[in-house]
Amino acid sequence: MKLSQRNVNGLGPPEGKTDHYFWDDEIKGFALRLRSDGGRLRRSWVVLYRFKGRQRKRKIGDFPKLTAEQARAEAKRVLAEVELGRDPQSEREAQRQNSAKTLIATVNVYLGMKEMRVERGEYRAASLYVTRLYLTGKRYFGPLHNMLLTDVTVADVARRVNAIIKDSGTITASRARAALRAFFVWCMQQGLMGDKPYNPVAATANPGDAASRDLVLSETELAEIWRALDDDDFGKIVKLLILTAQRRSEIGGLRWSEIDRDAGTIMLPKTRTKNGHAHYWPITPSAAAILDSIPQVVGRDFLFGQRSSTGFAGWVRTSEALRDRLEGKLEGKSAVWTLHDLRRSVAT
Repeated sequence: MKLSQRNVNGLGPPEGKTDHYFWDDEIKGFALRLRSDGGRLRRSWVVLYRFKGRQRKRKIGDFPKLTAEQARAEAKRVLAEVELGRDPQSEREAQRQNSAKTLIATVNVYLGMKEMRVERGEYRAASLYVTRLYLTGKRYFGPLHNMLLTDVTVADVARRVNAIIKDSGTITASRARAALRAFFVWCMQQGLMGDKPYNPVAATANPGDAASRDLVLSETELAEIWRALDDDDFGKIVKLLILTAQRRSEIGGLRWSEIDRDAGTIMLPKTRTKNGHAHYWPITPSAAAILDSIPQVVGRDFLFGQRSSTGFAGWVRTSEALRDRLEGKLEGKSAVWTLHDLRRSVAT
């Protein structure tokens, strides 16, 4: 019979069969497949053909999502391609394989490997968070996500790095580029870059941290940053950085046991300082007010980072959010300041 919308509506598999084809009388190889799956009847349009001596089957679509007329037209197109010497099913399979080799699909595999290393204690969870942010965030390499790995060029990467410099600053661009470069190194090691493997990131210019190494923020700029801070852990940390001129890790990992309110000082043991010597500094009234605003959790020594075993850990996310709030308010080199620049600016 000719398969039409009217005569296929009531079709069911013959008694005793769970998989059956109803063939069209006019288009050779065109059929409606009926298959029972756990008591549910599935109906789909298919077309069978031979290509270079091999029988091939191509699913056109499901009924009734595709009407008989739509399926018939697609079956004719598929068979026409076969007549022209092309194998539609092989092309579809190639497209499916290629979709698994896009940058974002491979990034997800890469991150999965990193997650397993975190579980084994071989990789820091904070490092995984940063890597995921840069590689999956659309604001960084989003325009490259759907490209095949082997299609990504030096020019593609350079354009994105330049865009990140413009939108988020030189430091962020340098770190995002480093994450992408490490990813492509892994791809090369896995044999995913073809017969002539190369790393398209390696040839691009590294923005580096040089742009901020001599940066000293003015009192006006420091005040602008202060006003943009929220009253959360990150906001209090940055305010303490401005007030104390200490290092990010020293304030982010500050412990109650290091604070002596009677003496009015904070003492860092030698295990927590860069030079390996114990370090003291006074608690100013402004710093004391911030410390007083932080609730002390019973059984927890760290001031910041409720669930972290090392103190505050959400540096990237919170720093990016602060940059967004400061957009357009700081110009020139000051627009790409880092938390380290606060220490230099206050100490100058």
